[in-house]
Amino acid sequence: MNKIIDRTKQFIFTKQTSMFSSAILLAFMIAISRLFGFLRYRTLSGLFTKEELDVFFASFRIPDLIFEILMTGALTSTFIPIFIKYQNNKEDLSANISSIINLILVIMGTLILILFFSMSIIVPIITPGFGSQKIEAVILYSQLLLLGQLPFLIIGNFLTGIGQANKMFFLPALAPITYNLSIIISALFLSSSFYLLAPIIGVMLGAVLFVFIQLPILTSTNFVYALILKKTSGMIEFFKIVVPRTLTVILAQIDATIDLILATLLGAGSYTVFYFAQHLQLLPVSVIGIAFGQASLPYLTEVFQQKKIEEFKKIIADSVLNLFFLTIPVMSFFIFARTPIVRLFFGGQKFDWEATVSTAITLSFFSLSLPFHTVYYFLTRCFYAFLDTKTPFLISMVTIAINTILSVVFVMVLKLPVWFLAASFSSAMILNVILLFIILSKKIGGLDFRLLIIESIKMTFATVFSSLIVYYLMKFMDGLIFDTAYTINVFFLLLTGGLLYLMLYLFVSWFLDVREIYLVGKLFIKAREYRKKIIEFYTVYE
Repeated sequence: MNKIIDRTKQFIFTKQTSMFSSAILLAFMIAISRLFGFLRYRTLSGLFTKEELDVFFASFRIPDLIFEILMTGALTSTFIPIFIKYQNNKEDLSANISSIINLILVIMGTLILILFFSMSIIVPIITPGFGSQKIEAVILYSQLLLLGQLPFLIIGNFLTGIGQANKMFFLPALAPITYNLSIIISALFLSSSFYLLAPIIGVMLGAVLFVFIQLPILTSTNFVYALILKKTSGMIEFFKIVVPRTLTVILAQIDATIDLILATLLGAGSYTVFYFAQHLQLLPVSVIGIAFGQASLPYLTEVFQQKKIEEFKKIIADSVLNLFFLTIPVMSFFIFARTPIVRLFFGGQKFDWEATVSTAITLSFFSLSLPFHTVYYFLTRCFYAFLDTKTPFLISMVTIAINTILSVVFVMVLKLPVWFLAASFSSAMILNVILLFIILSKKIGGLDFRLLIIESIKMTFATVFSSLIVYYLMKFMDGLIFDTAYTINVFFLLLTGGLLYLMLYLFVSWFLDVREIYLVGKLFIKAREYRKKIIEFYTVYE
């Protein structure tokens, strides 16, 4: 029994030794988590109409806004680098990190109290297209989420940050899976009795599990939580760095709130269409971009603090090309196979054909910026590695303003459909990444732009060539080979088309001598290493 326990601990708390292995593990776990997330959406679209789901998704806007400001603003840009800086001194680590955590919790408590009693004023402003009955439901659900979800997600994400700072990624990646499972189970078994309140109950229960799953992380670090709030050096450093990053997040959340306001004005179900398409585009962005960004920050911070600038440059060039190699073909696949993809993920009983078509078109506009959106998370981590949060903030301020102006013009002036909200987002994201890349290059003394451009052109050609062939093959198979009136055949159509597309893309990339093709070999090697660890783990029981 002791041997089983020791092996289990070793498997769960293994620290990754390279950025690539960390990214692979994170990507795998995030992929599973996201698939459970889409199973959640599929479940909801089968139980509720798109008009009803407008209420459910709108209820998250204010709680999500507070969460993003407090956690995305603090955790990614500041918390992890500060944790790494003080982790070798147990007393300094506990004093600095405990003070930061307690400060965030005090701010959180104050905001929850204010917003809870202000929700009846805020909700009608951000949902002008909703009727009184919908507004009352959004108010109630938002208040429940503020009390029953937000505090646990905040605490859980601090545990996630501590785990990632120590290069432990298994439990932080497992926690969102339990969160999504809770929502799915609650929706399936309680919706007949509690209607939309059923998934809300699942959200609150899932948030509690999100914390408890990650508590064991504290046993494998030097950090010891203390109920203190002191003006430490880490706290001062935290404030200096976190303010620009928090302002960046606030701008992004204002932009997301404007999207909600505009979508509600476009008619019932429009916000659900926008929300589903946006989150489907975020699947590869999360699996590849966010995973890579989260995994890279500890390593980038260490390399920069050791003043290895040439190595830092090489990491940037290689990482950007690797991300493009993985996401440019995904972008194209999401565009030419958009309708079967939407049917597979969201084709529930109550999700009608009109909603499917609108979501598919919106997805294709979102997908235009998919490679840039993926690279965005890595580039911002490069700035955070040398504690520069001002530059990403200033660039975001400009591009978010452009996104907002375009969105308002498209909807309020030109009266265009919901997918033009996605078009304005993609335009702003592409501009954001281009500006980040140019400024980063100047800060570190230049990058090999010639290599980046040549390799990107090769990847684009391989993608276009493969896409045209597979697009017509899928149209030939649709109906003649697969009766796509059934969801299972939609899955087989996408699986067959996706595999043909992958093989053709890899072959053309090899033919064109795309240097990132070596990534495939590395992926297989890492997969064999993880398989070996899992086999060793299970041999304990024999």
